[in-house]
Amino acid sequence: MYKGQKVSLVFPAYDEEENIAAAIKDFKSAKIVDEIIVVDNNSRDNTSNIANRNGARVFLEKNQGYGFALKRGMGEASGDLVILCEPDATFEAKDLPNLLSLSNRYDLVMGTRTNKQYIRNGANMGLFLRLGNISVAKIMQIIYGLNNVSDCGCTFRVFRKSIVKKILPLLSVGGSHFLPETVILTKLAGGRIAEIPIHYGARIGESKITGSFKKSMKVGLNMLGIIFKNKIIPPKIN
Repeated sequence: MYKGQKVSLVFPAYDEEENIAAAIKDFKSAKIVDEIIVVDNNSRDNTSNIANRNGARVFLEKNQGYGFALKRGMGEASGDLVILCEPDATFEAKDLPNLLSLSNRYDLVMGTRTNKQYIRNGANMGLFLRLGNISVAKIMQIIYGLNNVSDCGCTFRVFRKSIVKKILPLLSVGGSHFLPETVILTKLAGGRIAEIPIHYGARIGESKITGSFKKSMKVGLNMLGIIFKNKIIPPKIN
């Protein structure tokens, strides 16, 4: 619980048996998270069984894709506050209190991995990725009139359940460019958005999203596509 509010945390997982137990243990140790949801996105390893044994609620999402997994987790979450994260050791539970501290004033509190002081040795945030994230984020900021944002693709973020209910039916991206869509829809729904720096560490295993230059370029272009698409054809939000 956080100030009387139930907290749900969502991990999308595809072949994460190597670190899923440690990730669950780390976030449980914060004594804030009430439920941990692991969305198994067709893993070929023992991810689901390990997550179950460590006390997570596990759901199988058969539609392959990072966005599909996160959307499923957001829909299954029962908390007043819904946290998205990664179970690959890149994020740490010790940053959670800072994110949650702004949740009483903002509907979406995002982490940013682009602050050099917070990037750990071995993290997959070299100059190309860092500048790419900042550039796409700034384009989104200008087009949608956001407050200062510097990271278009950081998974670690906190939503109020009230905003999740508004945007969930409209989330259309099943792939790796899912995160900018959540920001855009939150803004269009009248939500308040903030961003703060968080620590970003080395990943266990290879990134399925930005593990190569080609993959990173593709994701970046897809992010720009969804940013411009929603400006040209704004979704109808009740």
